Amino acid sequence: MEYIIETPRVGLRKFTLADTDFILRLLNSPGWLQFIGDRHVKTHQQAVRYLQQGPLQSYHQNGFGLCLVEKKDDKTPIGMCGLLKRNSLENPDIGFAFLEDFQGQGYAFEMASATLTYATNSLGISKIWAITLPNNLKSIRLLEKLGLYYLKTQWFADSKQELFIYSN
Repeated sequence: MEYIIETPRVGLRKFTLADTDFILRLLNSPGWLQFIGDRHVKTHQQAVRYLQQGPLQSYHQNGFGLCLVEKKDDKTPIGMCGLLKRNSLENPDIGFAFLEDFQGQGYAFEMASATLTYATNSLGISKIWAITLPNNLKSIRLLEKLGLYYLKTQWFADSKQELFIYSN
């Protein structure tokens, strides 16, 4: 499958319905559950629905969305990265999540940095936000390393938690 973005070590490609096993692993990983939240995706059928109503629908509606990050050398899926368009935010935001085994190795920075460049140069999106929980220190450090800065704290109607918003 063709990459939308590639760096020396990793490639970004659109999700397909063949990626349900990976979705089940990632969405039920400890880091996802702690910092993103339980999406109640526990079965193959729920993973298909998540992909259809999330990334696949976003590709169609927005021309972008969360995509699968895989190692180029052996095609191992290691995470997701991409842009989201949320009704609750005035600008698209960058999102990323990686399996625990692949954290701390520079993959998230590598792909998120390339995604920001792609958003600006190929999609013409000049203002990009990011949201994170105040206690997600790894995410905050990554956002700051990417050159994003703290903009404000916001409470979302569908969430009982405050979220930090970062901007480029």
